[in-house]
Amino acid sequence: MLIALNKPYGVLCQFTDEQGRPTLADYVKQPGVYAAGRLDHDSEGLLLLTDDGRLQHRLADPRHKQPKTYLVQVDGAITDEALAALRRGVPLNDGPTLPAQAVHATEPEWLWPRDPPVRFRRNIPTSWLTLTLREGRNRQVRRMTAAVGFPTLRLIRVRIGEHALDGLAPGHVRVLAR
Repeated sequence: MLIALNKPYGVLCQFTDEQGRPTLADYVKQPGVYAAGRLDHDSEGLLLLTDDGRLQHRLADPRHKQPKTYLVQVDGAITDEALAALRRGVPLNDGPTLPAQAVHATEPEWLWPRDPPVRFRRNIPTSWLTLTLREGRNRQVRRMTAAVGFPTLRLIRVRIGEHALDGLAPGHVRVLAR
């Protein structure tokens, strides 16, 4: 079984939490499935879950280089130079990243409001980009945008390989395969 979840902001990518915070168990009712990869609690969007260990490994293991695409809102008006740096690869404290696909984007009409909302500062603009990676380091997108001078404000994964959000509402699940 392969399931897509649009993970809401603030939900942990695990099924239990001793502190009572929201988890996958609040949204996914199918027994015996596990997340194929992670999204941090402050990130939103597509999370794939499966009961097939080999499929989980293929989807999550960076050695298989499944492209993952993110819609990213950043602090400031992102420059062409910053996008070019992301495309070349960015030096991080754990080594340089692989080159990424990075393009300007606009806030899509289909995007849901975040709760809580992203902070608004009248004198500092925000901008959007689409970023596609083929590796999966801890908080990589956030570290990459910060490294080029544009900290991430909102991060939404919209695609993993051939699987996309495709209108799936936050907190909702879609069975992709049995």
